[in-house]
Amino acid sequence: MEIRVRPYGESDLMAIQRIWNEVVKAGDAFPGETPLSLQECRSYFASQSLTAVAEADGRVQGVYILHPNNIGRAGHIANASYAVAAEARGSGIGEALVRHSLSQLAAHGFTGLQFNAVVSTNKAAIALYEKLGFTRIGTIPGGYRLLDDSMIDIFIYFHPAPEEKRKAAKK
Repeated sequence: MEIRVRPYGESDLMAIQRIWNEVVKAGDAFPGETPLSLQECRSYFASQSLTAVAEADGRVQGVYILHPNNIGRAGHIANASYAVAAEARGSGIGEALVRHSLSQLAAHGFTGLQFNAVVSTNKAAIALYEKLGFTRIGTIPGGYRLLDDSMIDIFIYFHPAPEEKRKAAKK
């Protein structure tokens, strides 16, 4: 299966909405609790530094957003979120999205990528991030509330941009 990652367009919004909301409704990875309407998707994804989709088999199978993790003096570190359609999980879509986001850091002025809330039970994401060189830099005990209202830990991860790209981003 060939996977192509590209910036999203208006024609991708319904697929993005379905994939994003599927993850929101599962309640085990994203902090948001309310599915997005099509208009909310349009505004939300347009407001990011970059929104990109992964296409495979002629269909959008995943999406990611890239944006500053913070403002001002900490705005050079990015944050990202990834969503893969349930039927496409385990097929390399997530890895393609993460690799693409890392390749886009410098182009958007970022020197690294930080994840603030990787849910401790999200074993597939954790394995992928560690495979790709992310470092777990912290744990927030009970930082995530599951659908049954129980609390579990979240992890913070960081990955610097490649050295030559960090220098380019600082200019």
